[in-house]
Amino acid sequence: MENWIPTKGILKTEALKKYIFETTACPREHGELKKLREATVHKYGKLSEMEVPVDEGQFLSMLIKMMNAKNTLELGVFTGYSLLTTALALPEDGYIDKEAYELGLEFIKNAGVDHKINFIQSDGLQALDKMLSENPKPEFDFAFVDANKTKYADAYERLMKLVKVGGIIAFDNTLWLGYVTEEEECVPEHFRVCRKTLMELNKQLASDPRIELSQVSIGDGVTLCRRLV
Repeated sequence: MENWIPTKGILKTEALKKYIFETTACPREHGELKKLREATVHKYGKLSEMEVPVDEGQFLSMLIKMMNAKNTLELGVFTGYSLLTTALALPEDGYIDKEAYELGLEFIKNAGVDHKINFIQSDGLQALDKMLSENPKPEFDFAFVDANKTKYADAYERLMKLVKVGGIIAFDNTLWLGYVTEEEECVPEHFRVCRKTLMELNKQLASDPRIELSQVSIGDGVTLCRRLV
């Protein structure tokens, strides 16, 4: 049977995103998350698109709650939207190990979840190496990676030692604005290095028997890796 792709009834991507945001995501967005998102837009303008979108944040929040995760790690930050999302999802005895955050701290404190966060200002890989040297035993239930895309593969190998068996490592931006489907000459030059790196990572993860894998086309692409061994 030939591959079948429906063509009728498909909505334009932007119209569909607008529908999801207006109907489902934004009405359920936490007040402090909304304030942080608005503050990010006000300060950074178009660069605010680097922030995790509302629907992706809610997806990660539900995932963390379903896992009953208590000890999480987030590598890389813009203004802290995903960090606050994670902190709100964790139980009172939950714990986040964080690389850096600035603008979002005010809203994190207002939400009353700053006690769940351990702030570590450091190069991401160096911070992971330090954790491994101090306590090589896997201790994290969940890790979210949204740092330097060219270092994702290096972070992955370290996180496979830090995240428990059954835990999840989530990589953001693995569809890279859709450029993973384009020929290189059609991709703006400043996007090409990360495009190539992410395409290599996607292939690496797909062939790794140590994990169960799901790539979700939400936001700019989120890849979930559930550690099996």
